[in-house]
Amino acid sequence: MELVVSRSHVSGRVEAPPSKSYSHRGILAGALGDGTRVLNPLRSADTEASIRCARGLGGSVDEDGDDLVIDGVDGAPETPDDVLNCGNSGTTTRLFAGAASLVDGLSVLTGDESLRSRPNAPLLSSLRELGATARSTRGNGRAPLVVGDSVEGGKTTVDGTVSSQFISSLLFTAPLTDGVTVKVDGTLKSRPYVDITVEVLEETGIDVRETETGFEVPGNQRYTADEFRVPGDFSSASYPLAAGALAGETTVGNLFPSAQGDAVILDVLERMGASVDRNPDDGVARVKGDADELTGVTFDASDSPDLTPTVAALGSAAGGETRIVDAEHVRYKETDRLEAMATELRKMGAVIEEERDRLVIDGNASELVGTRVDGRDDHRVVMALAVAALVAEGETSITTAETVGVSYPGFVDDLSAVGADVETV
Repeated sequence: MELVVSRSHVSGRVEAPPSKSYSHRGILAGALGDGTRVLNPLRSADTEASIRCARGLGGSVDEDGDDLVIDGVDGAPETPDDVLNCGNSGTTTRLFAGAASLVDGLSVLTGDESLRSRPNAPLLSSLRELGATARSTRGNGRAPLVVGDSVEGGKTTVDGTVSSQFISSLLFTAPLTDGVTVKVDGTLKSRPYVDITVEVLEETGIDVRETETGFEVPGNQRYTADEFRVPGDFSSASYPLAAGALAGETTVGNLFPSAQGDAVILDVLERMGASVDRNPDDGVARVKGDADELTGVTFDASDSPDLTPTVAALGSAAGGETRIVDAEHVRYKETDRLEAMATELRKMGAVIEEERDRLVIDGNASELVGTRVDGRDDHRVVMALAVAALVAEGETSITTAETVGVSYPGFVDDLSAVGADVETV
C-alpha cells in the first residue's frame, strides 16, 4: 500500500493511541501472573505478536470491549506446542525470550525477515549466565532463538549500549527465578524504556531495586495485579504534534504523564520555535507553528531513539542546522533508521550528512519537493516521511504504508481528521 500526501494546512484534535511499550509489558506481566485485566491496550501488529506469545506460553487472552482479560500462568509458563511467532516485533522477541527461558523444555522464537536481522547476543549470553539454554539457530545472535531449560537466576553482566530491551527482558524474568543481579556494562541507551519496565513491574506487584551498577530483583515473587491501565503513546503522538508545528495547529489528547522518554518531543518542538501549550492534568498538548518560522536544534537520541525519524523530518523543513547525535543504536531497529531517513529525505530535497552515530541536516539548503519515497517496511519511517510531505511542494507517495499498523493503526485517519490531504492507494 502507498500513502499519498500533498502539501496541507492542518488544524484539529486527535487522541494519542495507547502506548505500545506499556501494552507489551502489561500483556507480559498479565501472562506471567494469575489474572489481570489490561485496560485500553494498543491493538496493533506488534502487540498482537505479544498476545500470541502469551497464549503460546500457556496463558489465556480474551477481549472484553477495549480491554484484554488475561488468565496467566501464575509464574509457571508452559513449553509451547509450536514456534512463538513474534512477527516484526523486536520488543516481543526480547521480552518473551526471557519469559520462555523459564519453561522446562525449549521454546523457539522467530519472526519476519526484518526481525531475524536484529541483534540479540547480549540477552542470550545473560540468559546462559543465569542457567538457561539460550542460543541462536544460526549462531549469529539473531532469531530464530532457542531458549528454555528453566533459567535459575544469579548474577549477569549485560551490554547496555545496543538495546535497553535486553535489560527489560531480564527484569521481567528475574522475579520468577531464585533472584537476579544485573550489572549494566557501558552507557545504558534508551534508559526511559527501562524506567517504563520498572514502573510496570512495581504496578504489578514486583519488587525491583536499582543499584549503583544496575538492578537487583529478589526471587520467588508473584505477579499480582488485578488490572493494569495503559497510558497514551508519546512516540505515536510525535507525528500529529510535529504536523501542527510544521503546518498549522494540532491538539492531541490522552497524553498523561508517565515514564515515557518520548514526552521530550514537546520540548524539542518548543526549542524549534513552535508554540506549545500542555496541560498534564487533562492529558492534552496543543502545538501551533509554521515550517518557515522553525529553526534547527541539536537532539540527543540516546534516550529517545524512536523520535529520530520525527526530528529528522522536522529538521529537513526548519531553517538552520538540525543535529541528531548519539544515535548509532537507531540503526538496529526495523530498519537502519539513520540511513533510511537520510536517503529518503534527500530524495525529497533535504541536504543531510550521515555519520556513524548522527545526522546533520542543513535546513537552509533544503527545499522539500514531493516525490516517491520508500517507507522501508518501517512504521516510523513511513509516518515521519508523511509529516515531511505536509510541507513539500507537490505530491509525495510513500511505499509500505501498511506498516503504520505496527504501532498506530489509526494514523491515516487521524492525519485526515486534522485536515491533511492524504489518501491510500
